Amino acid sequence: MRSSLSAFLSGVLFALGLGLAGMTDPANVLGFLDLAGDWDYRLAFVMGGAIAVHAALRPLIHRRARPLFAAKFAALPRGRPDAPLLMGSALFGVGWGLAGYCPGPALTALASGAGQVLVFVAAMLVGFSLARVLQAPSRKAFGGAGVLPERR
Repeated sequence: MRSSLSAFLSGVLFALGLGLAGMTDPANVLGFLDLAGDWDYRLAFVMGGAIAVHAALRPLIHRRARPLFAAKFAALPRGRPDAPLLMGSALFGVGWGLAGYCPGPALTALASGAGQVLVFVAAMLVGFSLARVLQAPSRKAFGGAGVLPERR
């Protein structure tokens, strides 16, 4: 229960940050990606701020023996990027560039009720399900390991 509450509050804080930074407006994202046109640099400051907060707090947080709401810290996978990761990253970038949304801002923008957002989120959920189905054989071959976390 505590981990669910923590995840929910983290999501609310993230959504507020996205909203305050204007990242729920696809025009801001598309303006950032338009390097050859009228480039909008503001997204770079949002990303830089997020990286700075993470860089400052991560060493402090990892001084603890364990997280507040979990048994242990999650370990990052080691090794070289594989084809599924590269393919997923490319699809993410193409979708972001075409629609101006990535999952976080899209979920936050759902509150607007705009048809464009509803279509994007529906397509995103279909993509998540399709990826899970396509990765099922590789997860079985590697003893349950895969790019996507197993369902509980």
